[in-house]
Amino acid sequence: MPVYDFPLPGANVPALPEAESVAWKLVRREGEPEDYDDCWDRFLDTVDPARVRALVLGAGAYGSELDLCEGPQETAARLAGAADRLTGLRALYLADLDFEEAELSWIVQGDVAPFLTAYPELEELAVRGSGNGFDGGPGLDLTPVRHERLRILRFVNGGLPARVVHGLVACELPALEHLDLWLGAQWYRRDTTVADLAPVLDGSRLPALRRLGLQNADIQDEVAAAVASAPVVARLTALHLGRGTLTDAGAEALLSGQPLGHLQELDLHHHYLSDAMAERVRQTLEPYGVKVDVSGQEQADDLGDRYVSAGE
Repeated sequence: MPVYDFPLPGANVPALPEAESVAWKLVRREGEPEDYDDCWDRFLDTVDPARVRALVLGAGAYGSELDLCEGPQETAARLAGAADRLTGLRALYLADLDFEEAELSWIVQGDVAPFLTAYPELEELAVRGSGNGFDGGPGLDLTPVRHERLRILRFVNGGLPARVVHGLVACELPALEHLDLWLGAQWYRRDTTVADLAPVLDGSRLPALRRLGLQNADIQDEVAAAVASAPVVARLTALHLGRGTLTDAGAEALLSGQPLGHLQELDLHHHYLSDAMAERVRQTLEPYGVKVDVSGQEQADDLGDRYVSAGE
């Protein structure tokens, strides 16, 4: 579904697309002639909200502590207040900001459970950022909830708090098919460990899971070693362990573990594998029909340090 930026008032644009045909992106920046509240109200009065399928919330709804934005709690309240009008909403993308608007680790987030509670028919939720909340608040969180319909859940950030994983595994998400966790780097406040991921890797809490991403991690070798013997892997169709600091040690652990030939995809892109190991992964799995991505080979710096794809 293409993304369409809801225009400023008076903008010279063609007729708006059909409400259900696009993901509507709502962005308002400082200095523009319309603030976010007015933009939101005008959007609901201009587009048939009952036919809106997807929303993308950007600058104005989210930002860093340096920005004049509403903040995550106000945004959650705004969405909850419109739940009786946005009855067809199925996909929600929170904090779609580029690096010029706010670095990934700077984006202030809050508890995302209220969005799930307000929209019981939601099927996809993607969340960017995990920065500490305004005025010393805790930042990204997920209070345990039960949600019958959610199929796709993504947390994209440079440092995933362990409390989010704890909340996730305490949720009841019987329909969740695709989970993508960007773990990030300790330097950017990642305190999630492999031990925290154990209930995810066990698979019993997520009975419908078929696609799993545990990526963008400065502990990618440890993650790969845990995945190698994880019960959930046997029922996956796609496994994404890229964007992080994976080395030959992690890939060796992965190949020495349970068979992976049943996968449709194994994504390791942005890695620190040697040429020989990258080729070995391909030769081991591609004959089974696995689509293997080992693009984006990185090199450690002069001090031997390796970096995740998205930290700051």
